[in-house]
Formats: sequence, structure tokens, C-alpha cells
Amino acid sequence: MALNDTLGNALSNILNAERRGKQVCVIKPSSKMIKEILKIMHENDYIGSFNVVTDSRGGYIEVNLLGKINKCNVIKPRFSVKHTNFEKFEKRFLPAKGFGIIIISTSKGVMIHTQAEDKKLGGKLLAYCY
Repeated sequence: MALNDTLGNALSNILNAERRGKQVCVIKPSSKMIKEILKIMHENDYIGSFNVVTDSRGGYIEVNLLGKINKCNVIKPRFSVKHTNFEKFEKRFLPAKGFGIIIISTSKGVMIHTQAEDKKLGGKLLAYCY
């Protein structure tokens, strides 16, 4: 199995487990970026708590699912976006205004698009979830 996009694999694992009605999903391999994105999804009540397990092979993450995700995916290519242009990408990736989140990597860390808009920060689009 080719692991070219670990973030994409992690989000598709979560979505597949949600659709099958599972309670727990295991994500391998883990990375700082995946942990940050899971933290944001947990803060916005899309997933439950998650547990990082370290082993000799890079570790893995156990995610408790709540059954609240309709769709989550990465955004490829990773578009650069200014804080004034979020609405264009909201229309493209989210089903309705104010419904769902777009996760962005900014110079002040990883955050959702509404926080970045409030702080007047641009960045690179990473993923979306609703």
C-alpha cells in the first residue's frame, strides 16, 4: 500500500469507519499535522477524544468516533488563500454557508477558516469537514 498522502489516508480511514458505524478508528502512521487536524476536529465536535500510542514503528492514533461526519477530505492541490478569499473556497468545498469547517495552515499554526478570517491571516488549505 502506497502512503503518499498520510493526511488523506487518515481522513479517508475516519470517513470509512464512520460510514460503517464503527466506534473506534486506528490511524497509521501518525504525524504532528494529523494530530493538529484531529485536535481541531475534536474541538468542533466532529470526533470524540483520540489517543496517541507510541510504538517502535512510528506510532498510531486511536480515534473515538461520534457519527457526526458527513464528509471529510483533503484539499489538493494545497491552494494558497488570502483572508479575503475564504468565501470562494467555502462555496466550493462546503454545502452551505456556516456549515462545516475548512482547515488551514497559517503562519500562526493550524486553524479553521473562521478563526483565520477573524485574525486576518491567510495560508494554505489543508482539509474540509462537515
